[in-house]
Order: sequence, then structure tokens, then C-alpha cells
Amino acid sequence: MAIEIKQQLRLSQQLVMTPQLQQAIKLLQLSRLELMNLVQQELQENPILEETLETEEPPAGPLETAPAPEVEAPEAPSATEPPTEREPTEAEKVADVDWQSYMEAYPQTGFSESREDDERRSFENTLTRRPSLAEHLEWQLHLSSLDEQEREAARWVIGNLDEDGYLQDTIEEMSRQSGLEPALFERALAKVQGFDPVGVAARDLRECLLAQLRVLGSRDPLVLRIVAEQLPLLQKRDFRGLSRVLGVPLEEVAAAARVIGQLEPRPGRAFGGDDPIYITPDIYVYKIGDEFHVLLNEDGLPKLRINHLYREVLARGSNAPKDTKDYVQDKVRSALWLIKSIHQRQRTIYKVMQSIIKHQRDFFERGINFLKPLNLRDVAEDIEMHESTVSRVTTNKYVHTPQGIFELKYFFNSSISRFDGEAVASESVKERIRKLISSEDPRRPLSDQRIAEMLKAANLDIARRTVTKYREAMNILSSTKRRQVG
Repeated sequence: MAIEIKQQLRLSQQLVMTPQLQQAIKLLQLSRLELMNLVQQELQENPILEETLETEEPPAGPLETAPAPEVEAPEAPSATEPPTEREPTEAEKVADVDWQSYMEAYPQTGFSESREDDERRSFENTLTRRPSLAEHLEWQLHLSSLDEQEREAARWVIGNLDEDGYLQDTIEEMSRQSGLEPALFERALAKVQGFDPVGVAARDLRECLLAQLRVLGSRDPLVLRIVAEQLPLLQKRDFRGLSRVLGVPLEEVAAAARVIGQLEPRPGRAFGGDDPIYITPDIYVYKIGDEFHVLLNEDGLPKLRINHLYREVLARGSNAPKDTKDYVQDKVRSALWLIKSIHQRQRTIYKVMQSIIKHQRDFFERGINFLKPLNLRDVAEDIEMHESTVSRVTTNKYVHTPQGIFELKYFFNSSISRFDGEAVASESVKERIRKLISSEDPRRPLSDQRIAEMLKAANLDIARRTVTKYREAMNILSSTKRRQVG
């Protein structure tokens, strides 16, 4: 076969993800706080964008972030339409804009407030954070009477604690890595274990609980014996086994277990974990009469528009250099696309929420027990959009309803079949399981098999393993660990 060069003409179609389209998709899945941060960043980086002051424009509706005419205002006038006769302003007579004069001439744009902003106390300066466990222990270390080598060994001990306050490394390993004597680490560990919180730097749960009992001055031999010798049985809540092994009545075992239950198994709990996150709803749903109304939360979200000076410069065609014009035009396109993307995001959220209300009306009126099975495809077909769009819109969005605040993902549930009748949403089944467990006898807690049988008696076709999965998803302990005596 001969090797030759050929040219072929081929026509094909393909989907190209432009940067503008990627930005629009990104905006859909942003939470309200993330959107506010992005808008503020764009206001700083794009000089074309400016925020509409409340005194200049009437308040926008729930689906608006800026007046519609402002979006189309940067377009140049048509060649067939004669320009309106008017007296040229001072700004139109100069090619290069004197920004200092502009700021003085147009104080309503917000530049005049910069001095007040500079003098205003920074919000970051008023924020505080709680100290970490390591910082709390370091502070106590500075107040302790240790020589330099023991202080260095104590720092190694503090550095090897996990978030719960337990020592993760052995004395031998820390000695090998630091080059300090093991005896120094023994003294330093004893010193750190005497710091607050009580039980910190313990090597296991037994040592942690014994340290707390020692500080509390507990001399109950049964409590000390259970902690020192029978913790595995106590963790399993096997009170009858403890009674048999220790040779004491069941009531005494239960009393000792209550004392041990008041101890802290995780000394570093108060210093660990993330700070609480306060949820601000993106959507409010109100019932007025017999109808539910959707209102988007735009509190704190700036209303954007194009700076009118740039519009005038582009419209009349100034004598600015070509590079300057290209830069301005690029920024105008970017600003317009951002405004359009925010509008589209708000409209999509509004439509998705209306569709959810239509599918889950019984929930909004009567509560969680009336939540119906729903998937993304149902809503996507209803609003004539793709499932991926609905998935992005419902990510990290929260709605305030007459039944409480819920994430939009909460309304999308798998179905649990009934023996007779329509299917039930999985969240409704979880709520039934939670209520059954909350009303059980603590001395005879319901097993997963027993819960499954009770749900089947209530016309729900559910397996025991499904009950176990839902119980663990709600962070509820097994029946063995929920059992109480006395």
C-alpha cells in the first residue's frame, strides 16, 4: 500500500466548555456565602462592575439581582438610529479619564466612602478563636516548674497527642527520635498528665478514666475494679456478665456503671472539632392562604450593574488606545456574563423549589411523615432541565419551611415499599425508627430485628439490614449499647 498525503473536509459538531459556561455551572453549585464572596472578589478585580446603592434603585424582586435594562445598556446604539441631540458633558470631551476628578464629580458611586471604610475598625480584629488542646497545654507548661530538658520532653509529649487527648507514641520511640533519656519522658509524661483537662496524655481509656477517678477522690472498690479489669464487658453493656464475673448484685453493677458513665472518655473533646456553622437559608417558603410562596434570600448579596462611565466611553467611541478599548470590552463582557449567570442561577433555584413544593406538598402542610419518594429526574423533567443541573442547584442550598430548615437534598429520597399502598420515603421511615427507639424501655431496648417486625406490622416492607443502615445513619447505638439497668 502506497503512503501518500491526502486532505479531507469533515463537518462535525462538538460541545465546547467555554470559560463563561464553566463559570455559569460553577455559580449554580455555590452556596449563598460562597456566591457573596465571589461577587465581592469580582467587584474588587473588575473595575467595570459596581454595586447599586439602595437609594438609587427600587428594591429588586426575588428573581432579580440588578435591573434588566442595565444588562443591555453597554450595547452600542444601532447605526440606523440617529444619536440623541444633547449637550456633551465634560467627561465626553476628554479621551483619557481623570479618575481623581471623576471620584469628586460622582460621589454616589461609593468612592467617597473609602475614607470611612479605612477608619472603620477591621472586622477581623474583633474575631476570636478558642485555643487548641496543644496551645492550652503549652500555656500550662510555661507555668510549670521543669528544667529545660524536662520541658523539651514535655513538648514532645504534647506534640504526640491526638485530637482526643491520647498519647499516640511510646516513650521509647519519643526517646529514640529526640535523643533524650526515657527517664526524662517518664517525668514529663507524669507532669503533663496532671494538666487540665484531667485524663489528658493517657495511653489508653483505662488510664484516662483512672486518672479522673483519682482526681475525683473516688474510693469505691467496685468502680475502680471495673475500670481497671473489666472495661471490655462494660463497653458491651454486659451487666449480667459483670455481675457474674465480679460476684456482686446486678444493682451494684448498675450503680457503678452510672458513676463511670459520668467520666469523660475523650479529654480533648472541648478543644477539638470544628467551630459551629450557622445556616442561613437560601430560600424561604411561606404559606399564605392555601398557596405556598417562594422568596429567595438576597440579603447581603450586592446588586450589580455596569459602571455608566464605561458605557458612555464605549458608546461614543473615545480616542483611547486600542489596548485600552480591548481591555474595557473584555471586562464588560465578563461583567455582563456574571450578571446574567447570577440571574440564571436565581431563576433556576426558584423553579427547582417550586417543583419540589409541587411534589412534596403534603410534607410542607403536614410534616415529615408525609414525605414522598422523589428523585432528581422527576424535578428535571418537570422544569425541563438536565438532572445534573438540578443536582448542582440542590447542593449546599437550604430552605426555610413551615416544618423547619432543610437542605434541598433532603427532599430527594429513595422509596420503601408498602405491602398495600403507595411507597414511603426513606426519611419518613428513619423518623419512624427514631420515634420507636425514643419511646422504648431502656432496660429492654428494641433490636433491629424487632424494629423491622414492628414496621412490617405497620405495612412497611423493610429488611433488618435496612433498619441497621438507617439506625447507623442517625448515629443511634445498637440495642446492646443502649441497654440500661435499674
